Amino acid sequence: MTYINVGDMAKEGELYDGFDEEYDCPILDEDRVIDELEDKMSEGGVIVDYHGCDFFPERWFHIVFVLRTENSFLYDRLESRGYKGKKLQDNIQCEIFQTLYEEAVLSYREEIVHQLPSNTPEDLERNLDQIMQWIEQWMKDNN
Repeated sequence: MTYINVGDMAKEGELYDGFDEEYDCPILDEDRVIDELEDKMSEGGVIVDYHGCDFFPERWFHIVFVLRTENSFLYDRLESRGYKGKKLQDNIQCEIFQTLYEEAVLSYREEIVHQLPSNTPEDLERNLDQIMQWIEQWMKDNN
């Protein structure tokens, strides 16, 4: 099993296509990310961690987990990371309107998309347990 954090991979490989002044962050070059991941994904056994999914090919995934956070937790979390102004407000609105969940449902078969709460350290532990149980069951069913 291999874990890939796309944000870290993009930073290490400089997989960017410019800089967004309004959001004060680099713009991900999605085509280069796909090219970078293609061989790894074809081997299987890869967990991909990123805050969006609509540019990843459907064939890559057997299950998609969308982490959800209540706004009171999310605001403090993002503010502690230095988010402010439009970037902070847009991220909060994205959660309110379930933008990433809808993106996932539109990009993949609905039955493989699951929402998990991500508010507390206890949620993190439960999510890890649930994901590991799913992986173990999938391996039993497919080997």
